[in-house]
Amino acid sequence: MLSEELLILDADSSLWHQIRPLLDATLRLEQMDESYAWHGWRKQQINAFLQRLPGHCVLLVGVWEKATDQRDVLALGCVCEVSKGEVCSIRTFEVLADLPHVQELEPGFEHAFALMQAARAQVATVAWALFTDKATWDEWLFTEDVDGDVVDKGELLATLARQGRCVLLGNQTKHLHP
Repeated sequence: MLSEELLILDADSSLWHQIRPLLDATLRLEQMDESYAWHGWRKQQINAFLQRLPGHCVLLVGVWEKATDQRDVLALGCVCEVSKGEVCSIRTFEVLADLPHVQELEPGFEHAFALMQAARAQVATVAWALFTDKATWDEWLFTEDVDGDVVDKGELLATLARQGRCVLLGNQTKHLHP
């Protein structure tokens, strides 16, 4: 899943605090045997997904939530660079140049495409970009099977996309099954 020489960029940014627990969970998954699951995620499922990606690409995630004044604010903005089936770098949206400040990013298509263009120009082609709200993100991330069976996170995400609860973009969307 993770490259031995994982590069973490801008770990002191305001968006990093949302990424850190996900990285910790990924490290736990990597260290445990194949039977270990974290909220329905299993190592072999993630590795299979990463191996199907282009040799060098980006996975991009933007998650917004409602602030107390009811405007949408970015809660998670992450760019994962993947090389040969392994995540080799992780950065927040804050490190991408030529974008509005992260507090000004909105969940509309204009900023989604700007984020994808910036990631492509500065890192690699975007294989998948997920844009969603916090409730949908949490549902996808934390859904687990009560019987301990593997959860097909790709199918769950595709279902959420068909329901209009998230948007999936990128050069892999013709398959619509991340």
